[in-house]
Amino acid sequence: MTGREATTFSRALDALRAARLRPEIRLTEVPAPQRIAPYAVALTADVLPFVGADEELASGRFVLLFDPAAPEPWSGEWRIVTFARADLEPEFAAEPLLGQVGWSWLTDALDERGVDYTAEAGTVTRVVSESFGGLSDKDPNVEMEVRASWTPVGSVGEHLVAWSDLLCTIAGLPPLPDGVIALPGPRR
Repeated sequence: MTGREATTFSRALDALRAARLRPEIRLTEVPAPQRIAPYAVALTADVLPFVGADEELASGRFVLLFDPAAPEPWSGEWRIVTFARADLEPEFAAEPLLGQVGWSWLTDALDERGVDYTAEAGTVTRVVSESFGGLSDKDPNVEMEVRASWTPVGSVGEHLVAWSDLLCTIAGLPPLPDGVIALPGPRR
């Protein structure tokens, strides 16, 4: 590992720290995976219905990897690996296009932020839990998970902001113009 590589990664960390996220997002740095790339940082995020709330509407993980050897599948030296999950309303359990919608929420978030990316890949999973017997009075629970990775082109900070937009979308928060804060209210 060279000084140039460490400096390059340090600049990327600065860009992540400078990213301006919605106030409903609680971001925390956590231990990063160790064997995937020489340099890595991992962040977790919880989307809250309003600043200071205890319950979460969605959660996720954002991992930035840097490997100067530019692994072939990455199509570059950088790779972003993400996970986002949220509970949805029960009527979404039978929605046949939920996977396509979830993926479009990710690509729309990236495109709306004007970030460039390549080699995107991922899955959208729907989990439906139904209760029986002594738990039969519980409503069905529907959870959506979007797992995705892509190679960022340009500022990684803006990619973090775009990913946070995806988290807010699956949490059911309305889109907001920059600088506007939503009033607390019902989730959907």
